Amino acid sequence: MTKSNGLSIKQSVLNMLKLQDKGRYSTLVGIGPMSSNLLQASFELARDEDFPLMFIASRNQVDKDELGGGYVNGWDQKRFAADIKKEADNVDFKGLYYLCRDHGGPWQRDEERNAHLPVEEAMELAKKSYLADIEAGFDLLMIDPTKDPFQMGKVVDLDKVIKWTVELLEYCENERKKRGLPEIGYEVGTEETNGGLTTTSRYEDFIQRLKVELNKRGLPMPTFIVGQTGTLTRLTEQVGHWNYANAIDLSTMAKKYGVGLKEHNADYMNDETLLLHNPAHITAANVAPQYGTEETRAYLKLVQVEQRLEKEGLIDKASNLHAVLLDKAIRTERWRKWMEGDDTNLQVEDILKDTKLSAEILDISGHYAFNDPEVKREISKLYKNLLANNIDGQRFVIEHIKRPILQYVKDLNLTGLTTAIENV
Repeated sequence: MTKSNGLSIKQSVLNMLKLQDKGRYSTLVGIGPMSSNLLQASFELARDEDFPLMFIASRNQVDKDELGGGYVNGWDQKRFAADIKKEADNVDFKGLYYLCRDHGGPWQRDEERNAHLPVEEAMELAKKSYLADIEAGFDLLMIDPTKDPFQMGKVVDLDKVIKWTVELLEYCENERKKRGLPEIGYEVGTEETNGGLTTTSRYEDFIQRLKVELNKRGLPMPTFIVGQTGTLTRLTEQVGHWNYANAIDLSTMAKKYGVGLKEHNADYMNDETLLLHNPAHITAANVAPQYGTEETRAYLKLVQVEQRLEKEGLIDKASNLHAVLLDKAIRTERWRKWMEGDDTNLQVEDILKDTKLSAEILDISGHYAFNDPEVKREISKLYKNLLANNIDGQRFVIEHIKRPILQYVKDLNLTGLTTAIENV
């Protein structure tokens, strides 16, 4: 569970809320674990800057093999936990880090939603996934039953959301207790704009109704409740309209019930908006595709260096990483979720014929293909060619990923937070 002094994520958040009363405001960053390089970059920064890490994995990214596995490093929950611990040990990280399930629940795997699985079957698969999370030592589970394929495009039905949320949370708590495992935290709510928790009144209505149902069953209140602050990520941009007034209203409401406001889709934010997160009292914000894109960009910069080495006669033959990564990334079709309008229906073969569009889609989706065997081979060739010329390619990639993470660390006042919450 927690990895150093036994401080659970729930206790960490409660301590952060206490620190707010003393004038210390910080916003945790939930990092989408797109690769081992990203893990190493995160641990090195957290070690040096003294802040807690949250690694947020969706079911598409990390899941049981029998449920389809994950596209990131082929991780199931146990391999994910083991590899994260290995990375922490490799950089001598002694602080706090938390394994977090992002968007757990029914229909959260693309194939389950596309197949329009009936609710009973979808809930059963969700429970199997959660059980694997619990057994692997996850610290936070997001309970998100809002991807009902029979309600897509309609206003989110809060009655159903609350019913299914309580059922799943109760299942997880019972399974945790059966195994004598330590306290885990829960995240509930939705960032969906089609009737999600966008207003203070709807947000409080959800909290109050959820609290009643949880109290009836002796279940804990969640650690985080997700609210819509106006964020929206498309392509490689923050295209939403972040709303300070909404953020402070939602965070104040959440704190009244002893929980933290969680913001999703916080990628590609500018410094001005990030700095306003502290006076808005946002407890945590998720960032995922941005860091994957930064790793892709690092590889493409190294490819340019490698091509120059070949031109200068310093290597025999450059890798074919650019072409292979581009082809594989586009064929994943996972980029569709970041597109808008008619672009969501673009055909793969048409994209491959369009140099400009191909480059754009590679930028947003290269990380979806990092685990492809051919891509791995080309990265290995790239590193070898660079190393023969005294260039440490992997170190460059890690340092490149650190740049945007460090921006969030500094703007969101994370430096020294671990020490602060441990000493509340």
